[in-house]
Amino acid sequence: MLAIFRKEINQFFSSPIAYIIMAVFLAAIGLMLWVFPDTSLLDYGYADMGTFFNLAPYVMLFLVPAITMRSIADEVRSGTLEWLLTKPVSRWAIVGGKFLACWLLVALTLLPTIIYYITLYQLGNPPGNIDSAAVFGSYIGLLLLVAVFVAIGLWTSSLNDNQVVAFVLGVFVCFLFYVGLSSLAGLGALGSMGYYLTYIAFDEQYRALGRGLIDSRNVIYFASLTGFFLFLTTRRLR
Repeated sequence: MLAIFRKEINQFFSSPIAYIIMAVFLAAIGLMLWVFPDTSLLDYGYADMGTFFNLAPYVMLFLVPAITMRSIADEVRSGTLEWLLTKPVSRWAIVGGKFLACWLLVALTLLPTIIYYITLYQLGNPPGNIDSAAVFGSYIGLLLLVAVFVAIGLWTSSLNDNQVVAFVLGVFVCFLFYVGLSSLAGLGALGSMGYYLTYIAFDEQYRALGRGLIDSRNVIYFASLTGFFLFLTTRRLR
C-alpha cells in the first residue's frame, strides 16, 4: 500500500494537477468568504466560520471527483492496472494506497484555510470570541465527508475507463447522498420513511459534527460508508 501511496502522491505533485486543484479551491472559497457581498464574513458581523463550512461541501462535490476520476480509469485505459494486479500486492493495497493519496491531497488543500480561523479569532470582539469547538468539529466532519467522497470517486472511476464519465458519475452520486436524500425526505408522500432518509443523508451527519460535539455514531457512519465504497471498488477490480 505504501508503494502505491507514494506513486500516486508523486504523480499528483509532479504535474500541475495538484497545484491547480489547490489554487482553484482556495480562490473560489476565498472569493465567496471575503469578497462576494452575499456570503462575505466581513459583512456578517459575527466571528463565525459557518459560511465556510456550509459552502465547502458543495465545492468538494466537484473537486473530489476531479481528483479521483483518473485514479483507476486511467490505469484501465493505459493497461497499467493489469500490470499492477500481477505484482505481489493485494487489491485492497491498490485501492487503499490510492484512497490515502487522494484524501491527503484534499486535506492539504484544506490546510491553508486555517488562516481563516486565525483571522476571525483576531477580528472577534473581544479577540478570541469564536466557537473554537464548533470549528474543530466542523473540520473533523469535513475531513470525514471528504473521505466518503473520495471512496465514491474511486468506485465511479473503477466502473469504466473514461475519466469524464467517472467525473460525472462521481459528482452525481456525491450530490445524491449529500443533497438528494434530504430533499427526498422533505416530500410528505414518503411519510415515516422521510425520517430515515434524513438521518442517513450526509448533510445531517456533517452538521451534527459541526455543533462541536464529536459523536461516535457520526464518525462510525462516515467510516462505514467509506469502507463500503472501497469494498465495492475492490470487488470491481476482480
